Amino acid sequence: MTTERNAEPVYSDRILTVPNVLSLIRLIGVPVFLWLLLVEKADGWAFALLILSGFTDFLDGKLARLLDQSSKLGAILDPLVDRLYLLATLGGFLIRGILPWWVVVILVARDGILFLTLGIYRRRHLDPPDVIYLGKAATFALMSALPWILAGQMDWAAAGFGRAFGWAFMVWGTAVYVWTGILYLGKAIAVARAIPAVPHHDQ
Repeated sequence: MTTERNAEPVYSDRILTVPNVLSLIRLIGVPVFLWLLLVEKADGWAFALLILSGFTDFLDGKLARLLDQSSKLGAILDPLVDRLYLLATLGGFLIRGILPWWVVVILVARDGILFLTLGIYRRRHLDPPDVIYLGKAATFALMSALPWILAGQMDWAAAGFGRAFGWAFMVWGTAVYVWTGILYLGKAIAVARAIPAVPHHDQ
């Protein structure tokens, strides 16, 4: 008797899906956000774009499951756009002096180290490890924190709330982000120790 509890998600080869269109729209929004933040210094519009990006990120995941439109492209594109938004926002905030440099270094270094561990899996012809749910929660916390930290810079009634709310999420999200990075690193080290690399001349 089979069970569905451990069934792997099935990804199709479809490209034109509603979730993928939403991810592409979010991707186009990255340079627009940087232009608003750094060139126009239109913080209100930049704030609105970050909120909209977070909402569409939540929506495309829901629609992928609801419409049964999970795809291989979407599995790559969605987390890629998340990372680009995070890196673009961190870089923009650093240039504007909104975030201290050490926060940006911690978050970027975490992703940089994990990117290097992908070579361990490639040399063993293995897929990268499954996404840790807690890591997705940390990314969500960071992406929730950043627009409110920006809101705290603006001259409006909710600036104090924005600063307090944003930094609370930033501290929590950074701590969990680093912790999940350690977990991913531990998985990579375990694979490196347990499974020998495949020599390049092997077919």
